[in-house]
Amino acid sequence: MTEAWDSGRAYDQYVGRWSRKVAAEFLRWLARPSGLAWADIACGTGALASAVLSTCEPSSVYGIDASEGFVAQTRQRIGDPRARFEVGDATALPWDSDSVDVTVSGLALNFVRDSDAMAREMVRITRRGGMVGTYVWDYAGGMQMVREFWDAAVVVSPNDAKLHQAERFPVCQPEPLRALFERAHLTSVTVTAIDIPTTFQNFDDYWTPFLGKTGAAPTYLAGLGDDVREQIRLRLQTRLASASDRPIELTARAWAVRGVV
Repeated sequence: MTEAWDSGRAYDQYVGRWSRKVAAEFLRWLARPSGLAWADIACGTGALASAVLSTCEPSSVYGIDASEGFVAQTRQRIGDPRARFEVGDATALPWDSDSVDVTVSGLALNFVRDSDAMAREMVRITRRGGMVGTYVWDYAGGMQMVREFWDAAVVVSPNDAKLHQAERFPVCQPEPLRALFERAHLTSVTVTAIDIPTTFQNFDDYWTPFLGKTGAAPTYLAGLGDDVREQIRLRLQTRLASASDRPIELTARAWAVRGVV
């Protein structure tokens, strides 16, 4: 299955609204001083870059993403003169070696075709003594909104179990992340969990973003027949929604890793 990552608006409705909260916690954990040059790899709709600009007092922020739609939305949303965004490949960055102080990436590493190549490129463009960091959703358990979806989908269509994001993205766990950064020859590698609440006002607030065709689960759902899609919806509604249609309170966990060049 090839995920669609074209609509910035659909992404924001799906997980973008939660990714902004994770970005703020991640930057607090990095604790970088002001006046540094930053790079945001696979920058998506600009959640992390925006947080860097608003909280870290950077001298500059360079962002890159393979999706033209995401980059267009990010350019429209972020007009800060310190920031520049372009379309490009996270595994073959167009920037000079040793050109930034901090290189980061948010919620994208597992979707890149070669995570080791991406990590090496992040290290290459970072100056000696600089920091590289990234974070990914814990699809195996802690990212509850996505885990609930796939658990329901696999019950309805057992043959699709291999598409469950917990199975497809084993890098989204502490030890694989640590090993990835150590293979890239980073030092002082540290991993931490970032947990944020994800409260949906009702079941429609939870379900509707899965219809946006942007992201792994929405892309999968768009390719199903109406009957199978409805079975998944009903199973999720039974599992998550109360008779009084009260808010659905879940938790989203991301694993973050950082290392020194």
